[in-house]
Amino acid sequence: MNTHTLYISFLVFFIFSTFLQFYLSIRQSRAVLKHRSHVPADFADTVSLEEHQKAADYTLAKQRFARYRIMYEALLLLVFTLGGGLNLLAALSMKFSENPITQGVLLIALFTVVSTLISLPLDAYATFKLEARFGFNRSTVATFIGDRIKGLLVGAVIGVPLLYAVIYLMGITGSFWWLWVWLLWLGFSMLMLWAFPKWIAPLFNKFDPLPEGRLKEQIENLLGRTGFKSKGIFVMDGSKRSRHGNAYFTGLGANKRIVFYDTLLEDMQPDEVEAVLAHELGHFKHRHIIKQMLITFVLALAVLYVLGQLMPQAAFYQSLGVHYPSHAMALLLFLLVLPVFTFPFSPLASLVSRRNEFEADRYAAATSSAQSLIAALTKLYRSNAASLVSDKWYSRFYDSHPGARERVAALKQAQAPVK
Repeated sequence: MNTHTLYISFLVFFIFSTFLQFYLSIRQSRAVLKHRSHVPADFADTVSLEEHQKAADYTLAKQRFARYRIMYEALLLLVFTLGGGLNLLAALSMKFSENPITQGVLLIALFTVVSTLISLPLDAYATFKLEARFGFNRSTVATFIGDRIKGLLVGAVIGVPLLYAVIYLMGITGSFWWLWVWLLWLGFSMLMLWAFPKWIAPLFNKFDPLPEGRLKEQIENLLGRTGFKSKGIFVMDGSKRSRHGNAYFTGLGANKRIVFYDTLLEDMQPDEVEAVLAHELGHFKHRHIIKQMLITFVLALAVLYVLGQLMPQAAFYQSLGVHYPSHAMALLLFLLVLPVFTFPFSPLASLVSRRNEFEADRYAAATSSAQSLIAALTKLYRSNAASLVSDKWYSRFYDSHPGARERVAALKQAQAPVK
């Protein structure tokens, strides 16, 4: 494998991906700005011009910030690779230990800590300036810093043993190490899916059982009609950090939990919350979660196989400016540059996700109420200041959910009587 060829390939994909992200952001800003002066016809009766313009201004501000982040992260990638940043971290890890496995764990740990510290200014600006400007931030400085410290500590407790196991397997299982590491990662992922709701999520948020009342009765009736079983319905203190509302499922098997943000429940009627839950149940009914997991597992196997072919070749390291080849360095380097090569294929994943959302919406319309889901979505668009307009190419790359107008139109069609 030729070092020069790999070097040129990396630069070409790096420039193309960076330019494409920047270009798509500009397109999105132009599309939103173009329609800022009037509410789309489908929402003229439910969203005021003031709310629409707030959403437009919020989107424009986020896109301006996104463009700074794109350039910032692109520069950091060059600093870590061709600029020698990974070499400095590798040399530092060697000073603390002579054991190759421990050196590898230290290398990845140092990179994680440095990356977290480097991202702090941008994260702080997004939280305390951008989000606060539009009235969404409720996080304090103590909460902001505490989240990151807890994240690093939890990552260390869980990640360090995993890294030791991965690097050990990479060293003793020969040319098929990638298969053994994949099997380890597969088991670890399933364990985390099972453990997350009960052991990890409560470290960051408070989860209270949904109080008795009409809403709980409706939800239990919906679960009974659809045959869905869970370990409980919980309300999360999302308002501790933000005014944004949401709902989600978490867990695996019988350990599944239904979680509502408290901010979501504040703004919605029981029928609307039921419709949102019915949509989420649609994902399980159509096995979207399982299908997504299978796709992720297959892609992970493919990624590890490719890394297995690159790792023994000196050109892989040299073309990216790295002078300290190792199992850990190969893993870190590959995962660091992989997004440069995969971003142009993002529309494929987004397309599948949007199709799943339409399918879940149809399930909600059949098991609950299309009109209630439309009302709930409209409230979410308003309360989250989500833009009702999106550039088609930006949407194809980034949007995991259909656009507001397309989604509402599909729900109206779903509730229309069959002639």
